[in-house]
Order: sequence, then structure tokens, then C-alpha cells
Amino acid sequence: MSTITVKGQVTVPKPIREFLDVRPGNSVEFVLDPAGEVILRKVGAEKPAMPRFERVVGSAGPGMSTDEIMALLRGDD
Repeated sequence: MSTITVKGQVTVPKPIREFLDVRPGNSVEFVLDPAGEVILRKVGAEKPAMPRFERVVGSAGPGMSTDEIMALLRGDD
């Protein structure tokens, strides 16, 4: 929850800023949908950015099998 200041400003909570990947100096827009709800969007973004962890999941490739890792750790030739 945020409170609007006398200047009409509001603080965007940190989890929301991280989700949208917005930083000081970025622009955001407020959109009113047909149901009367307000949507906050990062200007220029097609969709909200994924959280940091989700952006890298699966990016390393398949890697070694468990047996290969165990052989490496044991020093098996």
C-alpha cells in the first residue's frame, strides 16, 4: 500500500519495481482497463519483465550427468 503525497506522487513498492525492471529515470504509464482497474507499465515494454531468476533458468544447457560429476569429484579416470 502506498500513500499519495500532496504533489500527487506515490512510491512504487520495491517488489513491483523489480518485477517491472524500473529504475530511477525510467518512465512508467498508468492505463485504465475496461473493468476500471489501473495497470502500471514500464514505457517501451511489451510485457512486464520476468524476475531475475526466471530470466536465467535453463540458460546453461544440459550440463554433466550425476555420474559424470561424481566421477570428476572422485578423481576416477
